[in-house]
Amino acid sequence: MKNIFSLIKLTVALLLLFIVIYPLAIYGIGQLAPNQGKGETITVNDKVVGYQKIGQKFDKSNYFWGRPSAVDYNAAGSAGSNKGPSNADYLALVQKRIDTLLLVHPYLKKSDIPSDMVTASGSGLDPNISPQGALIQVKRIAKERKLDEAKVKALVESKINSAIVGPETVNVLELNVALDALR
Repeated sequence: MKNIFSLIKLTVALLLLFIVIYPLAIYGIGQLAPNQGKGETITVNDKVVGYQKIGQKFDKSNYFWGRPSAVDYNAAGSAGSNKGPSNADYLALVQKRIDTLLLVHPYLKKSDIPSDMVTASGSGLDPNISPQGALIQVKRIAKERKLDEAKVKALVESKINSAIVGPETVNVLELNVALDALR
């Protein structure tokens, strides 16, 4: 009987810890984060157009394209492809992405295409591409929008984010929002 009461007390203590105390602690920490843990939104004309840290699908030719997504940019199901670099299906998919880029960007050579433009990230929701990934698209964007290439290139260069650790990146949503404002 003594052991049963000890087990009941332990169970109640663990329930309180994991059902009440832990969730409240995590909630409290979230309140200290930017935007109270609700995500960093990007707004245009007082309308939320997306989140800074979640990639979106851009497939129209007058916008910069982001990194491919293994989950079609579904934030509810974040995941990578789980296929290794020697998997035949994966290699065929990467080749298809390369062929598409070369078809839409006939001025490119295969060696000009950075790997982030043909491979999905581990989460499938990467909002950033490399500066090279953005710069290879400048000519297409300028032609589609009837803008000066130098102006579009300068826009890309102004949106390059440098990190203390890691490579430089360009947030695709922020770039496309700025592109829409460019005249």
